[in-house]
Amino acid sequence: MPERLAQRLAAPLVDRLAIVGIGLIGSSIARAVRQRGLARHIAIADHDPAAADTARRLGLGDAVGTDAAAAARAADVVILCVPVGACGAVAAAIASALKPGAIVSDVGSVKASVVTQVAPHLPLGVHFVPAHPVAGTENSGPEAGFAGLFLNRWCILTPPEGANPEAVAALRALWEGMGANVEVMTAEHHDLVLAITSHLPHLIAYNIVGTAADLETVTRSEVIKFSAGGFRDFTRIAASDPTMWRDVFLHNKDAVLEMIGRFNEDLAALARAIRWSDGDALFELFTRTRAIRRGIIDLGQETAEPDFGRRHAEAEPE
Repeated sequence: MPERLAQRLAAPLVDRLAIVGIGLIGSSIARAVRQRGLARHIAIADHDPAAADTARRLGLGDAVGTDAAAAARAADVVILCVPVGACGAVAAAIASALKPGAIVSDVGSVKASVVTQVAPHLPLGVHFVPAHPVAGTENSGPEAGFAGLFLNRWCILTPPEGANPEAVAALRALWEGMGANVEVMTAEHHDLVLAITSHLPHLIAYNIVGTAADLETVTRSEVIKFSAGGFRDFTRIAASDPTMWRDVFLHNKDAVLEMIGRFNEDLAALARAIRWSDGDALFELFTRTRAIRRGIIDLGQETAEPDFGRRHAEAEPE
C-alpha cells in the first residue's frame, strides 16, 4: 500500500468532535472514539458540574466543561447526548458557535420530535443528521459508559429530506468506526418501529414493577423477595433513566398510544384464551414468540447466556 494512502486511512475520521451530555451514551461514544482513534480532539460539555468533573477525572475528553457552546465551537461533528426534551434548548444554545459545514447529530430514542426541535435553530451551512444508537444498559452517568457498548448494535440514521449526502456518509463512517451497524430510515418510520421494539416494552416494565411494588406495600406479601427470573428482567428495564424515558413517552406519544391500543387488543384475546381454557391458542402464541427470541439471538443482537448475556459486555476492556 502506498505510504500516502496508508497515512490517510490511518488518520482520524473527525478532527474535532463535541459531545454535549456525558451520561451512558455520551461517555461510551467518548471511550469508543478515543480507543479507536476516530477523532483528534474530543470536547465535552455537561450542564451538571459534577458530571463534567467526573468526565474530566476519567479523561474522557481533551477539553471538558459545562458550556455547550464552548464545546461546539470549531467542532466538525457535534453529538447531542441529552434527553429528547432538551434537544431544542441545547441546539439554540450552540447555534451561534457552530462553524459552516459542521455536522450536528443526536442519540435520542425519538426522532421526529428531535427534528422539529433542533432544525429551526441551526444556521445555513450546518448539516443535521439525527441518529439513534439502539444500545444501552439500565445504568446512567459518565462512569456507566464503556467502549464496547455499540459493537454489533444498530445505529439508525434519520436524515431529513434534502440532507447533504456527504454529511450522512461521514456520520455513518463514525458510527461504523465505533463498531455499530448502520441503517437509514425516515424519522416517522423510526418512531413507529421503536414504539413497539423499545418504548412499549419499557412502559410495560415500569407498570409491572410499579404494580408489584404496590402489592408489596398493601399486602405485605413477599412479591419482591421471591421474584422469579421474569420479574427480575423487568426490574432491570424499569431501572432505566427516568428523565430520558419521561421525555421519550411525551415526545413519541402518538406512536406509543397506537402500540398500547394494539397491545390491549392482543392482551384481551390472550385473556379470553385463558378464561376458556384454549390451550391450542396459548401454545400457538408461545411457539411464535419463542421463534422471535431465537431470531434475535441468531442475528447477534443478544446471546442465550443468563442475565441477557450482558455480563460479558460489562467486563469488556475500554
